[in-house]
Amino acid sequence: VRDVRNQLYNKLISLSLRFFSKRRTPQLVSRITYDAGVIQNAVAEGVRDLISESIQLIVLFISLVIIMVAFSIPWWFVLVFLVIVPLIAYPVRRLGKRLRSISRDAQEKMSDINSILYETFSGIRIVKAFDMTSYEKERFRKNNQRFYRIMLKSAKRLAAINPLTEYISICAGVTVVYFVGRLIITRGLDPGAFTAFLFCLFEMIRPFKKLSNVHLINQRALAAADRIFNILDEQPDIKEKKGALELPGFKDKVEFRNVSFRYEDTYVLKDINLEVQKGEIIAIVGKSGVGKTTLVNLIPRFYDPTAGGIFIDGNNIKDIKLASLRRQIGIVTQETILFNDTIRANIAYGNVEADEIEIKRAAEAANAIEFIQRLPDGFDTLIGDRGVRLSGGERQRIAIARAILKNPPILILDEATSQLDTESERLVQSAINHLIKGRTAFIIAHRLSTVKHASRIVVLDKGEIAEMGTHKELMQRDSIYRRVYELQFKDTP
Repeated sequence: VRDVRNQLYNKLISLSLRFFSKRRTPQLVSRITYDAGVIQNAVAEGVRDLISESIQLIVLFISLVIIMVAFSIPWWFVLVFLVIVPLIAYPVRRLGKRLRSISRDAQEKMSDINSILYETFSGIRIVKAFDMTSYEKERFRKNNQRFYRIMLKSAKRLAAINPLTEYISICAGVTVVYFVGRLIITRGLDPGAFTAFLFCLFEMIRPFKKLSNVHLINQRALAAADRIFNILDEQPDIKEKKGALELPGFKDKVEFRNVSFRYEDTYVLKDINLEVQKGEIIAIVGKSGVGKTTLVNLIPRFYDPTAGGIFIDGNNIKDIKLASLRRQIGIVTQETILFNDTIRANIAYGNVEADEIEIKRAAEAANAIEFIQRLPDGFDTLIGDRGVRLSGGERQRIAIARAILKNPPILILDEATSQLDTESERLVQSAINHLIKGRTAFIIAHRLSTVKHASRIVVLDKGEIAEMGTHKELMQRDSIYRRVYELQFKDTP
């Protein structure tokens, strides 16, 4: 089970963003925790009982045969044994199939409960702010009730198996007593042999009952295994070619050649052609949903283009080792992802060999050193889940320090200042300016004031490059960029 959990986690973490975009995180967590736990229970209890009860059953059967040979008990008595087995096995098999289906439903409902817990606890501020505590309690109660009903069905079927096997066994036993009693009367069968025969026969009932329970436990485990193997059998859509190239560094340019991309049936990007020289700062602007984030997500191969290709120094990124490609790229996103660890560990994430001096230099460059030093534990401060103990601006500066420490030649900044107040934005923008010096950067921005000094500004509209040029060039035309810029600054004196 330990190995299954490891394999499952390794598989999940190797799958692309496309896979995760179609599934809820708590459901995937449930596969590793709940489903693997069901299998663990089957292995711990089921295998032990299967071995011990099977051995006992074999020993009793051999003893039964010896008694029959020694005391000349007719062989047609074996028919009694052969009748008992299918009589017990048939209902157990039917119940097992039903239990497997119920267990699969139960595991799905447990995933739903995990989803509610994850959403509620991660969004607890919104829950309280909108006074939705009662609503969330009721939502959880309903889902918990559904899970309870399914588990009750499972318990009823498990409870039914013992009385059923007992009833069948008693009926068979009464039949045996009747016929063996007649043998004692008509043929003078030794009562001691009769007693020994009955003892062995009835002792075989208990192992049969135990093995029936093992079968039902295994059916629950098989339902869990189905869900686990659905993940293990998932084929990653981002694959590394055999003999892929090692990219020693970024020397020349990044090219998008006739790149198109679609989610399912809808094209998000269409025929994108863009050449970016080393050291250029490329701003990508446009309305929400025009494909800005999708465009930059293609560079580190979070997704692969539906058509066309992306080239770094003339090499198609599909021909480059994934680890080698991603070492060249640093990312700072709008939604800052930090881990429940120390500030030091979060800055060093991606460069775990960094020493104390390097970490502090990165924090200084990101304008983070002052607030870190004010904290009681400094760099050893635990920041909580997703950095909840820090402000938005502080979290963003930690993310920038992380990118600085990685020291990548290519940067992707996805609306890194969009959710910050004025003072935090000033500090973060200053850190970004330090970060992009001497690097090739792709900057997605909603506030056009932050991209005025970009080497080129790319305006996306309906998945296509509608305009491209410097701020000055675009402002001299009747352009989309000019209209949006003037709209943003119409009230500015």
